[in-house]
Amino acid sequence: MEYLRLFLVFAQVGVCTFGGGYAMLPILQREIVEKRNWCTAEELADYFAIGQCTPGVIAVNTATFVGAKRKGNLGGVVATLGVVFPSIVIIVLIAAFLKSFAHIPAVGHAFAGVRAAVVALIASSVLKLGKTTVKTLPAWCIFAAVLALSVFDKQLEAAFPAVAFLFSPVAYVIAAGLAGLAISRMGKGGDEG
Repeated sequence: MEYLRLFLVFAQVGVCTFGGGYAMLPILQREIVEKRNWCTAEELADYFAIGQCTPGVIAVNTATFVGAKRKGNLGGVVATLGVVFPSIVIIVLIAAFLKSFAHIPAVGHAFAGVRAAVVALIASSVLKLGKTTVKTLPAWCIFAAVLALSVFDKQLEAAFPAVAFLFSPVAYVIAAGLAGLAISRMGKGGDEG
């Protein structure tokens, strides 16, 4: 019964996949942390961070982590199947009919509206994550450094092509993790740094 529940909860999250995995983050926060207490906000933030630097879509990776925490490896598989199942069904249906209605102006306007909503969902997720994870001065410094690098990553890659690999989300996550570890070892960031 718990496996079915895992599948259905993550299928419900998967239905809201418009705009990609990041659009699911506030929905995951509400469903997994606030409604069901399957993990804490801090654990979910950790899952997001790990999900960001592992191959695949962040929401799918997060579903796998939460499912595995709840019911082991099989729970991870069930949660993953749940979150991707609606997407597969929707994509197959849209692919079958897209050519028939893609040229209609109202469809283009609807997609523009969906894109705007996705930006709002991502912004909401960033604000919620920020409240639970960026609590100390060292954490704010790491946040500011990674934000600046992210905003200017294309310019940095062009200016320093020999080390362009350093300007990627994976490199940022690894560097931020190492910085947090170093700060906590120096005793300046405490457990939250």
